[in-house]
Amino acid sequence: MVQNKFFEEVKKSLNDAIGEEIDEKLIEIPPDSKLGDYAFPCFSLAKKFKKAPQMIATELKDKIKFNENLISEIKTIGPYINFFINKKEFSKNILNEINDKKEKYASEDNKDYTVMIESPGPNTNKPLHLGHVRNMLLGNSIQNIYNFLGYKTVHVDIVNNRGVHICKSMLAYHKFGNNSEPDKKPDHFVGDYYVKYAKAEKEHPEMEEEIQEMLKKWEENDPETRALWQKMNDWCLVGMKTTYDRYGVKMDKPYYESEHYVKGRDIALNALKNGIFEKNEKGDIIVDFEKEKLGKKVILRANGTSVYMTQDLVLAKLRYEDYEMDKLIYIVGAPQSYHFQVLFKIFEKLDFHFAKDCFHLAYGMVKLPDGKMKSREGNVVDADNLADDMHFVSKKEIQKRHPEIDEKELEKRAESIGMGAIKFFVLKFDAMKDFVFNPKESLSFEGETGPYVQYTYARISSILRKYGKEVTEEINFNNLNDSFDIVKLMSRLNETVKKSAEDHKPSYICRYLLDLCKLFNEYYHNNKILQDDKELEKARIHLIKQIQTILGIGMNLIGMQPIEEM
Repeated sequence: MVQNKFFEEVKKSLNDAIGEEIDEKLIEIPPDSKLGDYAFPCFSLAKKFKKAPQMIATELKDKIKFNENLISEIKTIGPYINFFINKKEFSKNILNEINDKKEKYASEDNKDYTVMIESPGPNTNKPLHLGHVRNMLLGNSIQNIYNFLGYKTVHVDIVNNRGVHICKSMLAYHKFGNNSEPDKKPDHFVGDYYVKYAKAEKEHPEMEEEIQEMLKKWEENDPETRALWQKMNDWCLVGMKTTYDRYGVKMDKPYYESEHYVKGRDIALNALKNGIFEKNEKGDIIVDFEKEKLGKKVILRANGTSVYMTQDLVLAKLRYEDYEMDKLIYIVGAPQSYHFQVLFKIFEKLDFHFAKDCFHLAYGMVKLPDGKMKSREGNVVDADNLADDMHFVSKKEIQKRHPEIDEKELEKRAESIGMGAIKFFVLKFDAMKDFVFNPKESLSFEGETGPYVQYTYARISSILRKYGKEVTEEINFNNLNDSFDIVKLMSRLNETVKKSAEDHKPSYICRYLLDLCKLFNEYYHNNKILQDDKELEKARIHLIKQIQTILGIGMNLIGMQPIEEM
């Protein structure tokens, strides 16, 4: 990366002046560009030189020799040595690198490391809801980020397709469905029967016994029960696939609870035999983490039935056999944090290869303003209706601005803006924080929204269309000294993406995009891009073209579509 050579020059000049290699982590980026582009605090040298840090800074400044093509000036401010980058050389290097590498700028190659992401874990008894939206958008973005950094990624799912909750839809359909076929999106059709069961069970509490009987028949492989289960599961999965596609989620492999829920018994019994697990007074197989203050956790009940922990153990083992992943990221709601603390400790006890590199990406609740987009159940918004509503509102807004727009283009643009608004609004929040999804706010062309980012991208497209040609001649980068803060931010894309991967926070990408849009729009309002001074015009066109490239990369990382015209 080009910016590394400027950093390396700072480090080398300090090492030479001090006479030993410094810890590069001590080199800071000042909060204000007036204080320089890099700063070194001299506190760590006080013991070595037996002097006050401020005096050390003054003396070292006079010793430092630097390459003037890379560093233009050095100043001391108190105990800090502040380095100022050669603006012309830096802008030339960064902008030309972006121009050459385009969408590959700031990407990496880490192909020898495989990251697996589990998301979103639906139940096959109703449509995906707003909580699943947050889950799958986090999963998709995390996968995009790791892909960009060159890692092999695998997106897997655990489909919860068995149990009491599944039997509720099945029983309601058996009683009230009259063997009808779906007359709507099939997962919604199945979900309607889940709602019908809830209503019917209030009047007929004996249905709870029928549910248990149906589950027993399913576990005994009763042909009629299994056939009904298969039919309704297939309906739900077909509908969910359509939702995944609309939200841009690509699944490498789903794992089905029905196929694996009994297989964890062998792991539990083997670990018991080897003294890793133990039995309690009830006969349950447990793991004891009292010393770690995590209590005792049941792995297999005394009657032989498994729990979620059992299933997660066998799934992890199967997934490693399938993909040999090095890292495993579970995207599951915050209430399950304890479960994953224990699970990861069990992985270590069982000596699973990936045990030291597992992460639970916990997330908070998504709420809605009162009275907004309530579903049939009155308290849950499904992913499809949310997308439809956002599409509809986007479409109306586009028609106001472009009454003559072609219908096909209108639909395409409305979908891009509507989905972009959802994705950006959901991902801009730290995953652990609860937040209120406000549809109206998320679609605003101003503020911290997806449409604002798309609008900025489209504004640059409009300027480039008016300019109408490629910049092929030599550029005078002295004409871009007033855009230095923008170029510096562009140069930090790689560190932003890496930090986002390291902390599992796509919100960093959203913040980066907002900061870049803000700097561009300020620059645009203060500087005329298209003008009579052709040298200046050419330099500014070159600048904004690279800004657009960076915006496009960032949007792709969070699953948004760049738009040429709003």
